[in-house]
Amino acid sequence: MFSLTGAEISHFLLAMGCLLATAHLLGFLAERIFIPRVIGEVAAGLVLGPTLLGHFFPETFKWLFLGFPTEDKLFGLLYQFGLLMLMFCSGLKFQTRFNKADIKLTSGLVIGATIPAFIVGWVAADLFNITPYLGTANNPLAMKIVIAISIAITSIPVISKIFNDLGIMHTRFAKIVVACAGIHDILLWVALGFATAIASQGGIFTIGTAFKSVGTSFGFIIGTFVLGYFLFKRLTIIKQNILFRSSNLGYFLFIMFILASIAGNLHVETIFGALLAGIVAKVALPQAMAERLEQGVSNISFSWFIPIYFATVGLQLDLVRHFNPLFFLAYFLFATLTQTLAVYLTSRSLKQDRFTSFNLGVAINDRGGPGIVLSSVAYTTGIINQEFFAILVMLALVTSWIPGTWLRIVVNKGWRLMPGDENLIPRKRDDDEKIKVLNQTV
Repeated sequence: MFSLTGAEISHFLLAMGCLLATAHLLGFLAERIFIPRVIGEVAAGLVLGPTLLGHFFPETFKWLFLGFPTEDKLFGLLYQFGLLMLMFCSGLKFQTRFNKADIKLTSGLVIGATIPAFIVGWVAADLFNITPYLGTANNPLAMKIVIAISIAITSIPVISKIFNDLGIMHTRFAKIVVACAGIHDILLWVALGFATAIASQGGIFTIGTAFKSVGTSFGFIIGTFVLGYFLFKRLTIIKQNILFRSSNLGYFLFIMFILASIAGNLHVETIFGALLAGIVAKVALPQAMAERLEQGVSNISFSWFIPIYFATVGLQLDLVRHFNPLFFLAYFLFATLTQTLAVYLTSRSLKQDRFTSFNLGVAINDRGGPGIVLSSVAYTTGIINQEFFAILVMLALVTSWIPGTWLRIVVNKGWRLMPGDENLIPRKRDDDEKIKVLNQTV
């Protein structure tokens, strides 16, 4: 009952292989021209999906990705695994070591960047007609929450990748931005959980529903941190932990899947469980072990699951029939100006100089992976339709491009990112040199 026919397996492996290879190829080419890799990976779905292949050769597209009745469900399963692994990796990048000045600045930026941007997004949803963009749930309140989140959200994975590529992950600037992104996303995932809860209950909103949803989310956060911290801190490396001894990575993946399952059963988004599993592991484990875990998870995730996830997002986009360029441009300008201005003004109020404040505003405006996750969850739960789904995905991609380009200019010019990062020496990974060494070894 769990098996597929040989022909179905062969067909699925061919389709998945084509999608994965195209995602890696376009991701690699994107990085070569200084564009975040995620843009190339989503572009793979655009090339092989309804936007290009499906538009010009519709029968070929249907044969490749809809060749037998359950093929779309298999891609959906890989899509969900990729989403969980992306959030787990995001949690593992959470920053934990700060001095008092950095704690003050980070806290101020989280409050000053999140609340005003969220409020502006909420108010803006009343200023234009959102009815044409409602999904199957037909819930304006849930959609208003999604719009507000889309204005305020920040990306851990993409901005971290940009910092790594530029060799500035060790800087004070990177540490503060990544911390802001992590706390940002925890708060905004709670709001998303509330939106999906409303949508799943037929649009019925009561005070009781609000308290139950938010209370469950915060209860899950607190419970996960308390129990998870004890589990990782006290029970991980003891001799009796046979699962950890049998497979270190398997043990942590087991914990992540269990937390994601519990989150789903509590009607908190499963991705929230995966995110918290990564954060707790980063906080509780010794630094060396946390780094090994992050490396192990990244190796399997970024080679298979995560590229497939982003490429599948592209497969769901039809920019020919379900995309309004003028509306996207207006939404992009509004979201970017709102978020950047909120961060800039907050940073200036905390006595940071103009250039530092602008750098922070540009970096925190990166929506990247979480922006795409937001659009995916909102679309699959029926909060938004396909056209608004395309708007949010494109917003995440373009706002990922801008920080990468700007910060590369700053680093190449030798300009200071912020106080504390004077005389910056980038710590870059020279991939070409490693390839040469590998070839010589072979």
